[in-house]
Amino acid sequence: MSKRALLEVIALDAEDAVAARNGGADRLELVTDMAADGLTPPRETFAKIRAAVDIPLRVMLRLADGFAVGEPGGADALAEVARGLRAEGADEFVLGFLDADGTPDLVTVERLIAELDGCRWTFHRAIDRAADRDALRKQLADLPGLDTYLTAGSAAGVDDGLPTLLAESEAGARGEPGYGARLMVGGGLRLDHVGALLAARVDAFHIGGAARLGGWEGSVSAEAVRGWRDVIDA
Repeated sequence: MSKRALLEVIALDAEDAVAARNGGADRLELVTDMAADGLTPPRETFAKIRAAVDIPLRVMLRLADGFAVGEPGGADALAEVARGLRAEGADEFVLGFLDADGTPDLVTVERLIAELDGCRWTFHRAIDRAADRDALRKQLADLPGLDTYLTAGSAAGVDDGLPTLLAESEAGARGEPGYGARLMVGGGLRLDHVGALLAARVDAFHIGGAARLGGWEGSVSAEAVRGWRDVIDA
């Protein structure tokens, strides 16, 4: 079995997905509306991407900007969306919600994972806005399907969060409760961060704008993704 680090790339459409795969991405995160930091894509978009590539796809479950579930009935709407995506064949997801006090919104999270019925999922960068990261990890530790945290270590990005990321990687290596899920770094991640993260045994990386030569106005570039693949593998 390959032990190479995982490279996940954000894809907005099938063109992005093919370029990311050709550049060496191991997995895609599927979203729409990056002006809102990534919302759930339509079922039709998922179907087109699934038909275009054969690498794993994780679909965002998020209907509004921010890390609250949104308007009254938001959890019901998310559950309906999750059912539709499951019916379309989606089997990996990304989600994460906080209450107003910065603690995990367990009611919404548990409602969604009941719909996912054992699918693997990532708790996304809501952790970077949590009141207490360690407490959040321990509260979520036994939820079925959770296998990854996507985090920059700080709401401000990897530059500020690097010490936290290194400490959490070490906690995972020690087997500390709440740190068993994979640590995937993303959010202001640059190539010059990779060496220190690899040295700290971080083995998963997530890129969005960095995979696009023209920023979010352009499509994913296979060349840009290959540059990340080469640095991570080196």
